[in-house]
Amino acid sequence: MTPPGEFDLIRNITADLEQSSTTILGPGDDAAVLRMQGDTVVTTDLLVEGVHFRRNWSPARQLGRKAVAVNVSDVEAMGAVPTSVVVALAIPASLEEGWVAQFSSGLRDECARAGVDLVGGDLSGSEQHIVICVTAMGQMQDQAPVTRHGARPGDVLAVCGRLGWSAAGLAVLQRGFGSPKELVLEHQCPTVPYGQGRVAATSGATAMMDISDGLLADLGHVARASHVGIDVDSSAFTVTDAIARVCAATGKSPLGFILAGGEDHALAATFPIDVPLPEGWHIVGTVNDGEGVTVDDQPWEGTTGWDHFAR
Repeated sequence: MTPPGEFDLIRNITADLEQSSTTILGPGDDAAVLRMQGDTVVTTDLLVEGVHFRRNWSPARQLGRKAVAVNVSDVEAMGAVPTSVVVALAIPASLEEGWVAQFSSGLRDECARAGVDLVGGDLSGSEQHIVICVTAMGQMQDQAPVTRHGARPGDVLAVCGRLGWSAAGLAVLQRGFGSPKELVLEHQCPTVPYGQGRVAATSGATAMMDISDGLLADLGHVARASHVGIDVDSSAFTVTDAIARVCAATGKSPLGFILAGGEDHALAATFPIDVPLPEGWHIVGTVNDGEGVTVDDQPWEGTTGWDHFAR
């Protein structure tokens, strides 16, 4: 059987896509046409084989899901309503037949979970590695964006989503194991708390971020942008049995996974102390007049998260 060519692959990826009322014209033309209400939020992200994922650790379907999830999470972090994604994919000619079909299945599945339309993209060859670039869009409607600049002394810090699961799952894979399975699955594709960015925005969040590089590292961005200090309460976090098992096997600290693990794609936000927190959010710290990020009022000893260019 002759392997499918470029245009056959594109047709297979885009066949029978369901589109919402925000998509006037989807895949099949030179560009998509979208209907937006209010200001538009746009974000883009790369997933590069050997840097962000390994093919033997990340099945194609899970990778398709992750490509959508990590981008829509950034739209959520602005307090916007996610609407659509554009996906560009570069693959080597040696890639096993069926990989693209599985990747496409994951894309579709996560788009449905996130409530977004796949409206276009590009397909290219590469010499050796898979490269994925996703652009995600959302609409603010009548809501102002929640940026990193609004945290104020006296606010509380709250999070929504899973922390430490992805990093613990990576530690499992690095040891050559596949269990605890729930941690491995979380590393392969994070469970984004879809809809909670908008909920936080309408509930009065003053600053918000998607947690991608690690909670402490990402809070550092908020602290710098807002010219405040942020103190994290380590006792506010629950160590799951699965993470405890990985720590027992590796000798690593649970707080290391939770506070600095990265790739969680949970949300962290600050709220005025007198604002009732939305369901699903819990307080893990406070904002003060200082600078930088501390844990239990002390500097954190150790890495705070991921940095692509750290040496």
